Amino acid sequence: MGAFLDKPKMEKFNAHGEGNNLRYGLSSMQGWRVEMEDAHTAIVGLPHGLSTWSFFAVYDGHAGSQVARYCCEHLLEHITSNPDFRGGGPGGGDEDAGASHSEPSVESVKNGIRTGFLQIDEHMRAISERKHGADRSGSTAVGIMISPEHFYFINCGDSRALLSRGGRVHFFTQDHKPSNPLEKERIQNAGGAVMIQRVNGSLAVSRALGDFDYKCVHGKGPTEQLVSPEPEVYEIERAEAEDEFVVLACDGIWDVMTNEELCDFVRSRLEVTEDLERVCNEIVDTCLYKGSRDNMSVVLVCFPGAPKINPEAVKREAELDKYLQNRVEGGASKKTNK
Repeated sequence: MGAFLDKPKMEKFNAHGEGNNLRYGLSSMQGWRVEMEDAHTAIVGLPHGLSTWSFFAVYDGHAGSQVARYCCEHLLEHITSNPDFRGGGPGGGDEDAGASHSEPSVESVKNGIRTGFLQIDEHMRAISERKHGADRSGSTAVGIMISPEHFYFINCGDSRALLSRGGRVHFFTQDHKPSNPLEKERIQNAGGAVMIQRVNGSLAVSRALGDFDYKCVHGKGPTEQLVSPEPEVYEIERAEAEDEFVVLACDGIWDVMTNEELCDFVRSRLEVTEDLERVCNEIVDTCLYKGSRDNMSVVLVCFPGAPKINPEAVKREAELDKYLQNRVEGGASKKTNK
């Protein structure tokens, strides 16, 4: 979906920050696409009394950037302010007391994330209908909510998150593709078909926010439509000594790098630099050179257990840089002497 440029737009948007015993960096690039449709969120210290929590997400828009942009600004508030997140649903306790004295339970957080996704989807549909020109765009969403004790991995679509723990890929989210048996069953039950691995031969993801053209089947609930806005939420207990980093990225990254390749790449780069923006830029550049034709966005969140600077690795890097520089200068001088 989407047209391509004659040459890629390689300018990058970067950001970084730290707090709550973590550091993060991010990079995004338009690449070969005519429009930049990705968006992201990076927040250390959440509202409603959750100052020790953090939230990061990547949104990969399609058929326009409106849904991705709206989600990056409003999804977190829809999650943290709904009653399910606070525990017990409507009337489930004093919110102010909950904010100051106790954190929400694991089940409350998982329910609140799901409710937040369904709410923002309905909210965006209402906005679109009020404008009379229905917005046809949609967006995947992959994110992580980090509490002092838990990781909550959140996925809706085919962007992906992975956790590196103890030197290897410990966990990664599952892509929501129309050809997945359970996704295909839902699509067919809603009167649709999977053709050329796409919903009705058109949309390459089976879950997304927005995409309201695929959410019009009467008599079916929001999670039973051709395209579902329901996220999968996975809770993992933190292991402070072993947790290294989390990567969130859109499919423009995963199309050309496997989980293990990206994990190994990040680990090797963290041995030569503490600049997380630089590491993210190197991921994006590498994926461009590997042939990715999509927008690219990556967020890297590092924990105290992340690989540290390795003097040997730094030395090897410097030697390689010097060797390459000499080769380049040698080649240039040969051309000059001809």
